[in-house]
Amino acid sequence: MSSYPHLLAPITLGQVTLRNRSLMGSMHTGLEETGDWGRVAAFYAARARGGAGLIVTGGMAPNREGGVFPGAAGLFTDTDIANHRRVTDAVHAEGGHIAMQILHAGRYAYGKDCVAPSAVKSPISPFPPRELDEAGIEKQITDIATAAARAIVAGYDGVEVMGSEGYFLNQFLVAHTNRRTDGWGGTYDNRMRLPVEVVARVRAAMGPGAVLIYRISLIDLVPDGSSWDEVIQLAKAIEAAGASVLNTGIGWHEARVPTIATSVPRAAFADLTARLRPEVGIPVITSNRINTPEVAESLLAGGAADMVSMARPWLADEAFIAKAAAGRAAEIAPCIACNQACLDHTFSGRLTSCLVNPRACHETELTYAPAPVAKRVAVVGAGPAGMMAAIVAAGRGHSVTLFDKADQVGGQLNLAKQVPGKEEFHGLVDWFATALGHANIAVKLGTSASVHDLQAFDEVILATGVTPRDPGIATDPGSKVFSYIDILKGADPGPRVAIIGAGGIGFDVAETLVHEGVSPTLDPGLWRAEWGVSAPWVDRGGLAADGPAPHPPAREVHLLQRKAEKPGRGLGKTTGWIHRASLAMKRVRMQGGVNYERITPDGLLISHGPNRERPELLAVDAVVLCAGQEPERGLSAELTRAGIPHHLIGGADVAAELDAKRAIDQAARLAAGL
Repeated sequence: MSSYPHLLAPITLGQVTLRNRSLMGSMHTGLEETGDWGRVAAFYAARARGGAGLIVTGGMAPNREGGVFPGAAGLFTDTDIANHRRVTDAVHAEGGHIAMQILHAGRYAYGKDCVAPSAVKSPISPFPPRELDEAGIEKQITDIATAAARAIVAGYDGVEVMGSEGYFLNQFLVAHTNRRTDGWGGTYDNRMRLPVEVVARVRAAMGPGAVLIYRISLIDLVPDGSSWDEVIQLAKAIEAAGASVLNTGIGWHEARVPTIATSVPRAAFADLTARLRPEVGIPVITSNRINTPEVAESLLAGGAADMVSMARPWLADEAFIAKAAAGRAAEIAPCIACNQACLDHTFSGRLTSCLVNPRACHETELTYAPAPVAKRVAVVGAGPAGMMAAIVAAGRGHSVTLFDKADQVGGQLNLAKQVPGKEEFHGLVDWFATALGHANIAVKLGTSASVHDLQAFDEVILATGVTPRDPGIATDPGSKVFSYIDILKGADPGPRVAIIGAGGIGFDVAETLVHEGVSPTLDPGLWRAEWGVSAPWVDRGGLAADGPAPHPPAREVHLLQRKAEKPGRGLGKTTGWIHRASLAMKRVRMQGGVNYERITPDGLLISHGPNRERPELLAVDAVVLCAGQEPERGLSAELTRAGIPHHLIGGADVAAELDAKRAIDQAARLAAGL
């Protein structure tokens, strides 16, 4: 009997029967915009081959003004239809089903031609939208329906109409963005008129047999968002207009509440789908921070939903369902919701990929073909770079020996997993450990590899990592100074702490020091209180009337940097604001433009600006150094002297904020070419 009977059970949507209840949620990867449709087809076909029940594409623009950015892909010409047909044929050849998401960005469109119900500029775009007149609204409806009809011609099994996350249709629903006084604004009946009309026209354009998914916002997380009664009213109207299934959308893009970052508890919003489900007669899909088959199965078995949407987990592992069905769930590469190679890339105009799986969106360019000649490969260092190099090389047929002086694999991932909000890193280390069980890999822990040990190998890869950089600050005897490694291994620096260095590691250390007790990531109730999230049937839009109520900080913390800019500016594009807001709620004092004059037993003496003005003593018990890293290349120098060629990867190559994304990608590409 399967361990996942509910997840693997078939389900019929309209006249289409899916092989299981997993939905690969929509992600804008940027692949369609490359113009390489073979590459697009390869990406989706791999996920169909891996068992996805229904795939939803990234958002396709219904017209130029509705595209998320100028030049966004859509179905505008016969050539577009032919290109999309390559994708649908490839998915169907693997036994899968695929729907095209129609996404009209409205005021979120990053271009001067953007349109909206009212001329209210978005806080995340510099372009003020043009308010649509009656003819303009009719054009948008017609264009969306036309896109749906073209999708059927292109071979799609249906479409998803994007009605959440603060995009165009969602903008009509909320009074903050819809200030109209005509038949498309004012009362809620009028404000919901557009999405209902769109669904009815899309159904008419596609015919009765195609799948019509409507992505409905169950909690807006913006001021004056929809009430729960309005959500139910809309859901029933969308069902009556012809939708086959309702997919859960959570939060607007401009919301100041994290919804899909790693610090958000798993399945944090599934209770909303569970509450909606008995209100309608069509299936509902739950979503957000569901990344294991166990979580998916529990939600379905508990009646929270009829299907489960997982998006980024399909980037991390294209064979997610196939592995689960085969009893190999431990081999599923986990999505850790880091956003580093997916959403950060997307919102920076770069091609999407995945920190855990560098082949995501690069299936035709990064291949792990069997090696023409099997070699003996030594890898020194069992951090993320070394482990990935070993796994890829072994998978290609090489015989790999992995050395590490530590008594466990993971390297500095074992530090990351200690940070509150980064508990997903436990699963990543576990996955690496499982993958290292490959028959072609011998793991030698507690072993400092020497030149003698490495002489017999055909290829030597050094992934020896980094050492903390000493910033050279004058320090008086009796002063308490710690490295970030000390803190993340559990050292107690006392109740008042100054952190030198406000990069990613400094923020992690600050988060660790201000926290005590259960991590909110592991307790949805604590997390909701910390971010001021309420039930939308209690508070309109799901924002608690009293605002965030975080636990008091465990320590007084100063987070300092030399750069004369706002600390945290260099953090991830889609997650940096979360870290800054979290520390601000814990009353961490963040300062830039600081000079470190001296560390004393009484605290840290600092000054400000290039002229070293306003000297002050921060009365702290200890100072924690997070001032960067240096590559650990001692063994490299020894190998060079011995005339042994070798490769440097990861931190041993470039020490830059412990960049696991770059390290893993570099390792995979090196091993793919051995």
